[in-house]
Amino acid sequence: MARYVAFLRGMNLGSRRLKNTELVAEFEHLGFAEVATFRASGNVVFSAAGRASEAALTKKVEAGLGHGLGYEVLVFLRSVAEVAAIAAYEPFPAKAVAGSKGKLQVSLLAKKPSATAVKQALDLGSDHDRLAIEGRELYWLPSGGISDSDLDLKALDKALGKGTVRTMGTIEQIAAKYCG
Repeated sequence: MARYVAFLRGMNLGSRRLKNTELVAEFEHLGFAEVATFRASGNVVFSAAGRASEAALTKKVEAGLGHGLGYEVLVFLRSVAEVAAIAAYEPFPAKAVAGSKGKLQVSLLAKKPSATAVKQALDLGSDHDRLAIEGRELYWLPSGGISDSDLDLKALDKALGKGTVRTMGTIEQIAAKYCG
């Protein structure tokens, strides 16, 4: 069985409140095994039997959650090997990360952006909001809190498509617990 991490966008924000036990039940209802959640922010680790493609699994989870929860849920699926690689990746010099008052953010994207999209996105960065892209991930190192940032998140979404953001610390903790 293959292991995956589903990063769900917009969970437990506003009126969308869901307990982890309910989320586990939804994934189990879809036929997945060894389902576990990490924090209450839409991080679900699970095993899937068979050889379904990532696209097929993503569609299955999105459709199943949409039906079960009654609203659309965007899913950004990664294999446990991919999550481990994301956690190990160092997009910025260690000195820059350590010297920043902000936390390193990772935006998981639906697909690898084109060269044009990468250029458009990276052009939005600055000395206060460093950006890097590797594969299907955008790495963002704000100089302070993300709410204090001037980074144009709507322009980023326009260039790269919608994603879902986690701190690198969260990615590292998921990788350490489930991707070893």
